[in-house]
Amino acid sequence: MSSAKGSAVASKSKTLTFEGTSSFRQRIVFSVLSGRPVRFVKIRPDADSPGLTDYEVTFLRLIDTITNGTHISINETGTAAYLRPGTITNGRKLQFDCGSSRAIGYYLEFLLCLAPFGKAPLHIFLSGITNDNQDPSVDIIRTVGLPVLKRFGVEDGLELKVIRRGLRPNGGGEIMFQCPHVRQIKPVRCVELGKIKRIRGLVYTTRVAPSTGHRVVDACRGVLNKFIPDVYLYTDHYSGAEAGKSPGYGISLVAETSDKCNLSMELAADKGQLPEDLGTQAAHLLFEEIARGGCFDTFSQTIVFTLMALGPEDVSKVRVGKLSPFSIQLLRDLRSFFQLTFKLKPEAATKTLLVSGMGVGYTNIHKKLQ
Repeated sequence: MSSAKGSAVASKSKTLTFEGTSSFRQRIVFSVLSGRPVRFVKIRPDADSPGLTDYEVTFLRLIDTITNGTHISINETGTAAYLRPGTITNGRKLQFDCGSSRAIGYYLEFLLCLAPFGKAPLHIFLSGITNDNQDPSVDIIRTVGLPVLKRFGVEDGLELKVIRRGLRPNGGGEIMFQCPHVRQIKPVRCVELGKIKRIRGLVYTTRVAPSTGHRVVDACRGVLNKFIPDVYLYTDHYSGAEAGKSPGYGISLVAETSDKCNLSMELAADKGQLPEDLGTQAAHLLFEEIARGGCFDTFSQTIVFTLMALGPEDVSKVRVGKLSPFSIQLLRDLRSFFQLTFKLKPEAATKTLLVSGMGVGYTNIHKKLQ
């Protein structure tokens, strides 16, 4: 398998064309990483509002912000789009408004896969919605996503800080994300399940009574402590300018295993939902995630598989639970963009899946050897 240099695997390869915008973000990101132009056609032609959505256009704007030489064209109706990727440049103290259609996590999730391969480290402020039930929250990305990057050797200077909370519908939140650039990531081997050692959680409240958070904690801990004694849930109350523009509350939970694996869940309160109901529901959702098995949870699968593909020409091997539909499509797209496939081996005894394979040997030529 040939090594991938710079921002391109085969920069002269023909354009890949897809109908609709299914898996839009990952295909855009894979286009930038592989150097292959990508075209989207027949984008919601029969919908009441045909063409690209505002959040898809915003994602393209973010890609344009952290790259140089990227060419993006959209037809008048928005039903066709073309992207010819440039070079990942990153930058310092960048400001980007994610809007209120999708949460910050919608944009940040795949930024984790792009940022390590830029000409320079990335230091960016993202504003918008920090927590909802549609996209990964900034809390889960911080407590689960960043440790995944560290496993692949992206460590020094990696940071995510919540400056302001912002909930639906009006947002008003802001986070700071900082990521170093590396020359090459490391292969990963993580197949030991381990046992659940402890559970940590965060309950956030904005523009509601602080006692709301304590009620969530009491209800959630009441369920979790029946199974494990080492449970600690933090409360994080925001008021004033730091509380964003909308009231609300929610919870994120992370179960840590003896082999330093993190399994997570998160839940934002629906309108009128009691704190006690939220806490109880969150605990049961965490149990469901643990029951799926694997060393990486459902949220982490896409980041893990993408970084495995970009790793050196050495074998990486991980154990995961049931593949999500999103992960299945991601594996197919890796084959389309990088001509790369992984070996999938089901294990009946644990009801898990062993995923192994060699990376394309992606090298960031802009990062000098130390």
